[in-house]
Amino acid sequence: MAAVPEIETERLLLRAHRPEDLSASLAIWAHPEVTRFIGGRPSTQEEVWWRLLRYAGLWRMLGYGYLAVVERASGRMIGDVGLADFKRAISPALGEVPEAGWALHPDFHGKGYALEAMRALLDWADAQGIERTCCIIDPGNAPSTGLATRLDYGRTGQVDYHGNQLFLFSRNRA
Repeated sequence: MAAVPEIETERLLLRAHRPEDLSASLAIWAHPEVTRFIGGRPSTQEEVWWRLLRYAGLWRMLGYGYLAVVERASGRMIGDVGLADFKRAISPALGEVPEAGWALHPDFHGKGYALEAMRALLDWADAQGIERTCCIIDPGNAPSTGLATRLDYGRTGQVDYHGNQLFLFSRNRA
């Protein structure tokens, strides 16, 4: 079982999720702007709780997973970033390549927090010897596409996920 890392950046703390993160997580995942391109509808409290439990399980089973993004100045949990293997019913299959993902509360969009958090997470992944990661992004999600590009992800194709055509991006270890 891998220890969940704590990663500090200039403005952020990336840490394991805690039960007391439920309210902050619900504020993120119930926001229509966050879920517009991720699932298409706001999440319920039950779904968010399952998400937090899944995050904890990723670390235990895979040695990588999702981290809570905490703004150091305020102590507020503002989002999630991470790597996962969700065993998605996706075509073509992603294989054993960890899938990167990120979501921040809209109050924190446009401040460079997602870039800062993901760079720190990918630096950690590189140090662990994770050779390649990927991400899938809705073609209409220009901000995430731009972020992926700034993180050195290159568009490598397109996948079908539940009838939705999504861009596939890949990144090799630095």
